[in-house]
Amino acid sequence: MAEVKKALPTGGGPGGWTRFVTARPRLTLLVALVLTALAVLAGGGVADRMGSGGWEDPDAESTYATEVLEREFPASQPNLLLLVDAGDAPVDSPAVVAEARRLAERLDAQPGVDGLGSYWATGSPALRSKDGHEALIAARIDGEEKAAGEILQRIAPEFRGTHGPVEVSVGGPLAVRHEMQTIIQEDLLRAEVIALPITLVLLVMVFGSAVAALLPLGIGVVAILGTNAVLRGITEFTDVSVFAQNLTTALGLGLAIDYALFVVRRFREELATGADARTAVATTLRTAGRTVLFSALTVAVSLAAMLVFPQYFLRSFAYAGIAVVLLAAAAALILLPAALVLLGDRVNALDLRRLLRREGRARGAGRSEAGAADGASGPAGAEAPTGAEAAAGAGWGRAAALVMRRAPLFAVATATGLVLLGLPFLGVKFGTADDRQLPATAESRVVQDQLRDGFPGNPGAALTVLAEGPATPEQYADYRERIEKLDGITRVDGPVTSGTGERTHASYTVVPEGEGVGAGAQRVVGELRAEQAPFDTSVTGAAAVLVDSKEAIGERLPWAAGIIAVVTLVLVFLLTGSVLIPLQAVVLNALSLTAMFGAVVWVFQEGHLSGLLGFTPTGDIETTLPVLMFCVAFGLSMDYGVFLLSRIKEEYDATGDHEHAVRFGLRRTGGLITAAAVILAVVMVAIGTSRVTNTKMLGLGVALAVLMDAMVVRSLLVPSVMKLTGRLTWWAPGPLRRLHDRFGISEGGEDTGRISGPPESEPAPASGLSESGPAPGRESGASESGPRAEPVREKVG
Repeated sequence: MAEVKKALPTGGGPGGWTRFVTARPRLTLLVALVLTALAVLAGGGVADRMGSGGWEDPDAESTYATEVLEREFPASQPNLLLLVDAGDAPVDSPAVVAEARRLAERLDAQPGVDGLGSYWATGSPALRSKDGHEALIAARIDGEEKAAGEILQRIAPEFRGTHGPVEVSVGGPLAVRHEMQTIIQEDLLRAEVIALPITLVLLVMVFGSAVAALLPLGIGVVAILGTNAVLRGITEFTDVSVFAQNLTTALGLGLAIDYALFVVRRFREELATGADARTAVATTLRTAGRTVLFSALTVAVSLAAMLVFPQYFLRSFAYAGIAVVLLAAAAALILLPAALVLLGDRVNALDLRRLLRREGRARGAGRSEAGAADGASGPAGAEAPTGAEAAAGAGWGRAAALVMRRAPLFAVATATGLVLLGLPFLGVKFGTADDRQLPATAESRVVQDQLRDGFPGNPGAALTVLAEGPATPEQYADYRERIEKLDGITRVDGPVTSGTGERTHASYTVVPEGEGVGAGAQRVVGELRAEQAPFDTSVTGAAAVLVDSKEAIGERLPWAAGIIAVVTLVLVFLLTGSVLIPLQAVVLNALSLTAMFGAVVWVFQEGHLSGLLGFTPTGDIETTLPVLMFCVAFGLSMDYGVFLLSRIKEEYDATGDHEHAVRFGLRRTGGLITAAAVILAVVMVAIGTSRVTNTKMLGLGVALAVLMDAMVVRSLLVPSVMKLTGRLTWWAPGPLRRLHDRFGISEGGEDTGRISGPPESEPAPASGLSESGPAPGRESGASESGPRAEPVREKVG
C-alpha cells in the first residue's frame, strides 16, 4: 500500500495548527473561561423553553385535523382535566353539585381557557365514573405548548387540592407534558450528581494522576454548557425537545472523556520519551488529534441523519448531538493541548495509586530506600511498571492472538450470539408515548389511570373525523350511517357543526373496538380515510397519529440509513485506504446494536424486569425511540472503531504484517476502549435511572450497546473477521488507492510510520480499566520502543 502523504505538519516541531493552539496557552484558556461563563448565561433556563412532545409529523393529516379542531371545536379537544372526587358522596349530591359548578365558573373565567365543559353542565355519562363518586371538568388552554404550559403552571395550584366536599386533581395531556418536563429536569440533575463522582473515580483509576483525571471532566463541562447555549439559541427559531438535554449530558461527558483519554495518553507517551511539552503536544495533535477529529465527524454524521425526519423530537437530538460532539472535539483539540503545554510533566502529578502503594509498603516493612527512590524513577517521577502493569497491554495482545488462532469459531459464535440476542426485536410493536411514561405516583398519571380504569369507555381510543366544506344535514347523516357500518367500530357520535357556507366544519367522534392504538384501531383509521364523502375529511386521534408517524419514519428511514452508511464508508476508506474494511465496519457496527434492540423489546415492551427497573410496560415501543437509539449507538460504535482501526492501519503501514498489526492495534487500544466504554456506560446508566420510561430506555439501551461493542465486537468479532479476510483486508483497486494516497487520513505522520510505544518507565495504570499497558516487547519479537520500521510500500492484491 502506498505511503500516505499528510497535509498536516509531520516534523518533530510545531506546525501551523499547533502554533495556533499553543502559542499563548494562558490566553487560550482565559478566552475559553470567558466563553464558558457567557455560555452559562446564554444557556440558563434553556429547559423552560423546551417542549415535551414532538412525536407527531407536523405535515401529517392527523396534525392538520387536530389544529383545525382545536380552533373550531375547542371543547372537543380538551387538554386540561379536573378530576373531582366526592369521596363517599355521589357526584349528584347538592353540596358536590354546587361546589363543582363554582369550580367550573372560576376555571372558565381564567384568561386563556376556552371550550369548558363538565358533567354537571352536560350530564354526559362519559364524564362520570362508573361508581358515581368522581366526575370531570374539561377545558382547553389556548396557545402554543410553551405558552399553554405557563398558563397551566399559574392556575393549577389554585384548583388542586381540597375544595369543600370535594378533592380536585389536575390532569389532561397538557398536565402530562408539563409534569414530564419537570421530572426530566429533576432526573437529569440527579443523574449528573450520580455520574460525576463515579466518573472521576474511574478516571483516577485509568490515569493514576488526579490532575490528568480532572482534564476530561473539564472538557465535558465545557461541551455541555456550550451545547446548552446553542440549544437556547435554536429555541428562538424552532421547537426543541426537553429529552435532548439527556443526550447533551451523556455525550458531553462520554465523548469528552473518550477524546481526552486518547489525547492525554498520547501526550504522556511523548513525555516519557523525553520530549518537551510543546513538542509532545505537536506530536499528539498530529497523531491522536487527527483520530479525534475523524471520530467526531463520524459521530456527528450519525446524529445528523436524524435531521431528515419531520418530528422535532428526533431533530432535537440531532441539534444537541452535533453541537456537543463538535464542541467536545474542539475543546479536546484546543483547550486540552493548551492546558497540557502549561502542565507539562505535572500532568502526572498527584498519583493517588502511588500513595496507596507506598502506604502498603510502609505498613509491611517501613519506608525502604527503594520505596523512597520509587517516586524519582523515570521522567517526571514516573515509576517503572510493575508486573501487573506491564501485563495489562500484553493481555490484550494475547487475547487477540487467541481469537485469531480460532478465528472461524469466534467469528461464527459471536455473530450468531449477537443475532440471537436481537431476535426479540422481530416482535416489536410500535405505539405512541402517553402518560404511562410517568411514575405511577405522578398526579397527571394518577388522573389518567383513573380515567382508564374508573370511567366508561376508553377515553384515549376515540378517533375524530373532521369534515370541511358545504354540506346538507342529509349528507352529514348519510356519511355517519356509512362509517357506522365499518368493521371494528363501537359507536359514532356527531356530527357537531361549526360555521356556514364554504367555511362549514363538522366533527364526528368514532370509538373503535379494542386498544386505542392497536392494530384494529389503525385499520379503522385507514378505512375512514378511504371512505368517500361529499366533503373533505381528515382523521386524527392517537391511532391516526401513530399511523402517520410510522409512515413518516418509514419513508425517511432509508434516507437516514443511506446517509449514515455512505458517509461511514467514505470516512473509513479515507482512514484505511481499504474497500473491505469500511464494509466490515458498517456490518459489525450494526451487529453490535442487536443486543440493545432485543433488550428493548424483551424488557420495555414485554415488561420483563419492569418491577426492578420501576416502569409500567405498555406492550409497545414509542415509534421514534429505535431510530434515536440506532443513530446514537451507531455513532458511538464508530467512535471506538476509529480508535482501533487507526492503530491497526498505522502498524500495518509500518510493518506489512497483517496479523501483527491487528494484535498490536488491540493491544494498544483495548484497555483504552474498554475504559472509555465503561465510563460512558456509567453516564448512560445514570441517565437510565430517570423516572420517565423513554429516558430510562434510552440510557440503559445505549449503555448496553456501548459495552457490547467494546467488549464483544471490538475484542472478538473484529480480530476474528480481520484474520479471516487476511491481507485482502487492505485491498483497493488502483484508482481508489491513488485517491487515498492523495486525500487519505491516518494517525501517523510521514516521519513516524506508527506511534512509538512508551518506554518502560512510562507511568502505567495498575487498574483493570487501564488505558493501555506499557509495551515491554512486541508480540512478534520486535521492540515497540526500539528503532522505527520503515513504512511498507506495497500493493495488496
